[in-house]
Amino acid sequence: MSCNRADYLERTITSVLRYHVPFASKFPLFISQDGDDKSVRMKARSFYQFSHMQHIDPDPPKSNHPGENIAYYKIARHYKWALTQLFDKQNFQRVIILEDDMEISLDFFDYFEATAPLLDQDSSLVAVSSWNDNGQKQFVQDPELLYRSDFFPGLGWMLTKTFWAELSPKWPKAYWDDWLRLKENRKGRQFIRPEVCRTYNFGEHGSSYGQFFKQYLETIKLNDVLVPWKSKNLSYLLEGEFQKQFAALVQNSVPIAANEAAKAYNIDGDVRIEYESQSAFQNLAKQFGIFEEWKDGIPRTAYKGVVVIRWQTSRRIFLVASDSLLQLGISMDRVART
Repeated sequence: MSCNRADYLERTITSVLRYHVPFASKFPLFISQDGDDKSVRMKARSFYQFSHMQHIDPDPPKSNHPGENIAYYKIARHYKWALTQLFDKQNFQRVIILEDDMEISLDFFDYFEATAPLLDQDSSLVAVSSWNDNGQKQFVQDPELLYRSDFFPGLGWMLTKTFWAELSPKWPKAYWDDWLRLKENRKGRQFIRPEVCRTYNFGEHGSSYGQFFKQYLETIKLNDVLVPWKSKNLSYLLEGEFQKQFAALVQNSVPIAANEAAKAYNIDGDVRIEYESQSAFQNLAKQFGIFEEWKDGIPRTAYKGVVVIRWQTSRRIFLVASDSLLQLGISMDRVART
């Protein structure tokens, strides 16, 4: 997905082509350009491996509120047009979306090929993402571990034609990613995300004016391990199995009071810290240096209210909502006994 950043687009293209050759027959490549920027058009057409699509809007969108950034309206309209081209006109069954300010990991294509069957097997999943919002170097360890999340990560993600058929009739005029995070659209379904990111976002300059870049994005770790995804059994990510295994990890962690969160650094093994409100979560997130943001009642990366990070080792820190244990099926009697 591109618009007017030819230099960024070239960097993304170079990254994709570095790892694409063994997958060329399975993953056809497209550049969808929004608008008529000549340098972007020339750059896109200079790479024969890509098919170039160009979205020229005869009736530019209007914002709903004075002073609002019109770019978010243009982006939403471009997304709908591009996905309609690929799903409805070319009849692809799956599409992976990258923006023009992203680099990919060496196992990017393997990762999506291995996780695609999960979308077919489990109707409670709606997409697979290559991104972890809390994927900064100090918070991740295991390049082979994947999670379920109630929060849509975006930034390099795969959706199916079936899901698109559900979304397209009600596609929003703007802010499509936050719209996708609304409970009314997610409908209790979830997303797959990695512990270690398979994409790196270098977009310091763009429509969001570098929001979050210095604070969170610049230090994201891009996976550098060639994981043999084809030999991995990913059935642990199916709905019932994942909840069971994740619940056991949370239950077996050491509880720490929120006002003593600093102790988490000094305890051997996993720990959990309960938060009772959005403001309480934000206070904890600030202490650890992770994303404080919520969307429609859900923190970034959360699964049933639980946000999990590593802390410079394999130890996990779980930030747990007051009703997370109940959501995970953990009885308070069992917690008390442990």
